[in-house]
Amino acid sequence: MTPVTTTPAAPAHILIVEDEPKMAALVMDYLRAAGHRAEWRHDGRDAVPYVRDHQPDLVLLDLMLPGRDGLEVCRELRTFSDVPVVMLTARVEEADRLAGLECGADDYICKTPFSPREIVARIKAILRRSRIAAPVAGAGTASAAPPGPVLRVDVESYRAYFQGTLLDLTPVEFRLLRTLASAPGHVFSRDVLLTRLHHDHRAVTDRAVDSHVKNLRRKLAQIDPGCDPIRAVYGVGFRLDL
Repeated sequence: MTPVTTTPAAPAHILIVEDEPKMAALVMDYLRAAGHRAEWRHDGRDAVPYVRDHQPDLVLLDLMLPGRDGLEVCRELRTFSDVPVVMLTARVEEADRLAGLECGADDYICKTPFSPREIVARIKAILRRSRIAAPVAGAGTASAAPPGPVLRVDVESYRAYFQGTLLDLTPVEFRLLRTLASAPGHVFSRDVLLTRLHHDHRAVTDRAVDSHVKNLRRKLAQIDPGCDPIRAVYGVGFRLDL
């Protein structure tokens, strides 16, 4: 199968939400040296309005913040945005890491030991994965399927194309495909997928994910019979192999 095409690396707009000024300044210096635009907010209450108004490419979010903690901020972001979120925190317990990932974060970095180079490297990797599904400028009219990659997810128009054919997806199926395509080869647990599929936190079981995966597989097979890029990993979740 032809791999998903990616866009060239480009400078990103990154929001840092961190209450330690020296740490925030150091991370900003490293990000700017890597060619990115970095902005800083120290209060958790400022994060959501900033994302709504400025639509950054990634949010580096401390867990322990004045005003609102990082978990609460991340949950609200996931009600309206798929912006990649990287949790940055001094908490090292497994339960804390899982809480960050299950609320919708894309990665979780511990401050101890603190390595701004690792932060920049992790951000670079996440931006690369997220841009796999980014819309391509000038892709033609809304009704015409664009040429090119096997799988293309256009987050602005809420359309997805497989083998050049427009997929007829429900909103939940689109969010499922968008999430899997954001990190091909990465295994997403059912719990994490549920946080991405139902932003209103409705009471559903994790087995609902299996039903949505089944429907999505059926729609992909209608376009390319015998092709099944969504893999189930027993006891863990699902990944997209392209």
